[in-house]
Amino acid sequence: MRNCYAAFLFDLDGTLVDTTNLIRQSFRYAGREVLGRELPDEVLMANVGQPLMTQMKLLDAARAEELFKVYREFNHARHDEFIRPYAGVTGLLEALRARGAKLAIVTSKSRDTVNMAFRTIPIEHYFDEVISTDDTDYHKPNPHPILLALRRLDVAPDESIYIGDSPFDIEAGQAAGVSTAGVGWGIFPPVRLRELEPDFFFERPEEILALCPGKSG
Repeated sequence: MRNCYAAFLFDLDGTLVDTTNLIRQSFRYAGREVLGRELPDEVLMANVGQPLMTQMKLLDAARAEELFKVYREFNHARHDEFIRPYAGVTGLLEALRARGAKLAIVTSKSRDTVNMAFRTIPIEHYFDEVISTDDTDYHKPNPHPILLALRRLDVAPDESIYIGDSPFDIEAGQAAGVSTAGVGWGIFPPVRLRELEPDFFFERPEEILALCPGKSG
C-alpha cells in the first residue's frame, strides 16, 4: 500500500461534525410547519448529503421554497444547541497534517452554514481548501466539487481520497476518480455505503490514519 495519500478530502456533516440531530430536528420542524404532518425519518433523511434545496424539492416540489426557508430558520436558531464534535476527529486532522497530507472539505452545505459549524467546532485551520455549494454550479453526487478541490490543491485524483458518510459522497468520489471511504458514525447506515463498494470503510476516525502511516507528533 502507498505510504500516504497526498490529499484527504472530507465531507463535513456526519463525517467531521455531528449534525445528525440538528438536521433531523430541522426537517421535523419544517415538515410540521409547512406540510402539517410528521414525516418518517427515512423520508426526511433520505437525501441528506445533497444541497438543501434539492432535498426540499424531493420532499415537496410545490412547497420547496417555503420548506427551505422554515428549515433554515430553525436550523440557524438551534444550531449551537444540537451540533456536536465527533471524538477522535481533531486528533485525526492533527496527525494527517503532521504527516504532510493536504486536507480539504467538500460539502453540500452553503458557506454561511459551514462558517456556523466552524464557529462552534473550530477545525477550519486544519484545511487547505473548503468547497461549499457556493463554489460550484454542480453538486454531489456530481464530481465537480471534488475535482475543484483537487485543482486548488494541485493534487491528482489517483493521489487522493474522499471520505464521507453518505451514498452521494461515495458516488461523487468514484465519478471523480479518487479513492473513496465510507464512515460508520454518520447519518446513513453502513449497509447503504457498503452497497456502493467504497475502497475503504471505517468505524472510528482514528482508523483513517492507517492510510497515512507515520509517527504522530
